[in-house]
Amino acid sequence: MRKNVILFFACLTLTGCGLYNKYEQKTEMPANVFGSVPGGSAAKDSISLAQTTWREFFTDPLLQQLIEQVLANNTDLNSARIAVEKSEAALKAAKMAYLPSLYFAPQGALSSFDRSAASKTYTLPLQLSMDIDVFGSITNQKRAAKAVVLQAQMQQEAIRSNLIATTAQQYLMLQVLDRQLDILTQTDSLWNKSLETEQALWENGKAYSTAVNQMEASYLSVKTQIADTRRNIRSVENAICKLLAVSPQHIERSSLNCLTPDPSPKERGVYSSPSENINSKCNHSPLFGRGVGGEALERGVGGEALEVGGEALLNRPDIRIANHAMEEAFYNTQAARAAFYPSITLSGTAGWTNDAGIVVDPGKLLLNAIAQLTQPIFARGKLTANKKIAMLTEEDLQKKYVQTVINAGNEVNEAMASCLTAREKHAYYQRQVEVLREAYTGTHELMDNGKASYIEVLTAQESLLNAQLSAAMNTYNASEAVIALYIALGGGTK
Repeated sequence: MRKNVILFFACLTLTGCGLYNKYEQKTEMPANVFGSVPGGSAAKDSISLAQTTWREFFTDPLLQQLIEQVLANNTDLNSARIAVEKSEAALKAAKMAYLPSLYFAPQGALSSFDRSAASKTYTLPLQLSMDIDVFGSITNQKRAAKAVVLQAQMQQEAIRSNLIATTAQQYLMLQVLDRQLDILTQTDSLWNKSLETEQALWENGKAYSTAVNQMEASYLSVKTQIADTRRNIRSVENAICKLLAVSPQHIERSSLNCLTPDPSPKERGVYSSPSENINSKCNHSPLFGRGVGGEALERGVGGEALEVGGEALLNRPDIRIANHAMEEAFYNTQAARAAFYPSITLSGTAGWTNDAGIVVDPGKLLLNAIAQLTQPIFARGKLTANKKIAMLTEEDLQKKYVQTVINAGNEVNEAMASCLTAREKHAYYQRQVEVLREAYTGTHELMDNGKASYIEVLTAQESLLNAQLSAAMNTYNASEAVIALYIALGGGTK
């Protein structure tokens, strides 16, 4: 009989050895996850933008200061930090499960039978209990808790990188709106002169009143665009203030393509003739703002080819979260399997008592030790159901991991396509603004000499304004695309 019992426990031990295995990531990433970009090079293995820290990527001192304030004050990031601390506390408790539990449970009683004198009894025990982790139940629970901590940390990194990207994009939008406000303000001055010229011609009988009315209507439309742009600036500033968790206020910023503080209208180089270049003050970078991406932007998109590392996606917090979720599910499955094996508990009591029913000589030391083995036989299907649920959860998370990688590759492909498109459109916008400015100048001179109608001047000046505003917005789209690429590759976590 003794040999049979020993053989039985030996078999249990051997079958339970696999319950101590550590998690290994075996789900493969899909091939060619980045795909290819029409008109651009396919993604190749190289050093990616994600290896650049956000302070190196965003070189504008005012933007750096703003990002630091957002990271310090943002409520969502603070909640993520608290979630990490909660999971760390749970992990600490899981590690302590190896240790015995000790309780002090004093007990006193008064008893009387048939109106006899009451007898007093007391017990002052220290109760100790300890689970022996023979089949890895505690170990797997501890490892699962560690995977939860890693997921919380990655979630904090994801929120952090998204905040950095959102702050930079909002900051860049403010710069572009400032640029558009400059364009509109300068256009307002020019169109006002055109209106005065047309009024003078009308007063001298050389133009019709309808021309003056058309000129004035066009001039007033610029006034309304100026009002809308100022309102948009206020909206973006308020959005940044919400990220900062502060009341609405002015956001300090540099001018687009410049690292100097926001200049006054006079310092912005308001030109008095349409032939002056509106970019004469800030023409350091042909496409991207120097303070938003700096050299990394130029290197990432301004070169002949755009290349990103095939392993760069492993830097993304969402992919690491998906991986640690599979790890947690793996250990939960192991723990569910371990529930089928025996559990061994050691318990004991040490203390004093005066209960004559327990000891012959009351008031003496009481010692008690118990070893208990519990082997599940029938638990109304709970153990089987828990194991099946754990295995299905593990399978589901493996599928979700693959989908997360595919989604990440899609984001990279979209960002790369946007970068290349913005770069291609930049040259077209530059040429368009140049020719329209020349057309406006020539048409205005012809009108002054009576050789062109006011309709031609209106068309020329409105076309120039629209091209200038579109060129400014393309600058934003280009930098936003590279910021999106930077985040898509896992940037912003350092």
